[in-house]
Amino acid sequence: MGPGLVIFSLARCILFYCLARSVSEQLMRPIFIVQIIFAGYMCCTSIFYFLSLMGYEYLTKVNTILAIDETALQLAAQCQRYYCLAHAAFVSGILIFMKYPVHSKYYVEKEKLANLLLSMALISFPVSLILIRIPGLSQFYVQLGSLSFIAGTLALAFAIPLKKMGNTLICTALYVFNFYAAFTSGFKEPIIISILVLGLFLYPNYKKFVTITFVPLLLLLFVYLPSFVGSFRQNAWSGEETTEDATAIALDAALNQDASDNSNWGFLIYRLSEIEMFTKFIKSTPANVDFYGTTLLKQSATAIVPRVLWPAKPITEDLIMERVYAAGVVNRNSNVSAKPAYVVDAYLSYGAIGIFIYLFAYGAAAQLIAIKAEKLFGGYILGTALIFSGLFQIFWRGLSFEFIVNSVFWSYVTMIIVFKILRSKNILKEI
Repeated sequence: MGPGLVIFSLARCILFYCLARSVSEQLMRPIFIVQIIFAGYMCCTSIFYFLSLMGYEYLTKVNTILAIDETALQLAAQCQRYYCLAHAAFVSGILIFMKYPVHSKYYVEKEKLANLLLSMALISFPVSLILIRIPGLSQFYVQLGSLSFIAGTLALAFAIPLKKMGNTLICTALYVFNFYAAFTSGFKEPIIISILVLGLFLYPNYKKFVTITFVPLLLLLFVYLPSFVGSFRQNAWSGEETTEDATAIALDAALNQDASDNSNWGFLIYRLSEIEMFTKFIKSTPANVDFYGTTLLKQSATAIVPRVLWPAKPITEDLIMERVYAAGVVNRNSNVSAKPAYVVDAYLSYGAIGIFIYLFAYGAAAQLIAIKAEKLFGGYILGTALIFSGLFQIFWRGLSFEFIVNSVFWSYVTMIIVFKILRSKNILKEI
């Protein structure tokens, strides 16, 4: 039950849905974008770790002397079975609550849609910068920043086929600004997401162009990004170089890799896939550390409370790292962050049954929120493509319980606030 089975299961779920519906204009719904990224990242990337255990580097056998570590192989296989169970439960949660078409009570005039998207992009970003400076409201900074990026990218995808030169230039400037911020963040994920989202939004109108351009581009990112990010962090985060100089050095390092540079392979084994860390949690729980039961959910509930209302609130990351230290995943004295993924927290709570329950709830929550967004915002474009993708992007890659619960709760609050504002301005009109 390896990545091949997951790919087959994922393809079957999507094919079943596609038989009755057009795909290109629904890519941001949970059955597509959330499942492909979440399940693909969770389940399929482990193939690189398996190859490493079998003595391979890429497709070349490099270990022909040492025996295969059977214990590590069995633990990895057990983790993969849990991933398959998680994927099945997750998709079941989506399918059971996936009722389309959604009958919305509100609508937005189509001729105003492009300008509305641009306005939301231009307003959300400065508002997010203001909120981060106000005690108790900094929580909304991340949500509105993400919403601004999605709105600007979606507005660009709208403006190009409509040949609205003014909108296209402004949206292009916004996208370039956001991409530069992602490019110099020192993280791989924002760069990949920036390109992926633009490709998905352009796909309905430019299918061939996106297929022959964005797919190879994303593959190239996985080849060159590990070296780029590693070099950038080393120079920029240490304070040795300015951001611009660190970027130039990192680009040179990525484009001129020598044959002995194995940073890409290490990234594929230990960073792209988190199965190795999962094996360590399985070794320790329940053998050395008992299942956590409802403890993680209780900690997640405390994470929701703003620190301005509870100054003595425990630091969320410290709470999460306690179970990492208890499992022996990293040393308590090391300066390393290794927070468990959502599926790992589900296992740590109740084992296999915890994975089934929590992943089913995960899929159901994503689908129900997406449907709610379409009901409130007049359909797919504003509801799912903008609001759901902009505010609930955390569903794309499940993090620890505490982060998921906190982010989803406040994103839902933000969604209701945005709805109330649009209704008060009569932008959203009642049918």
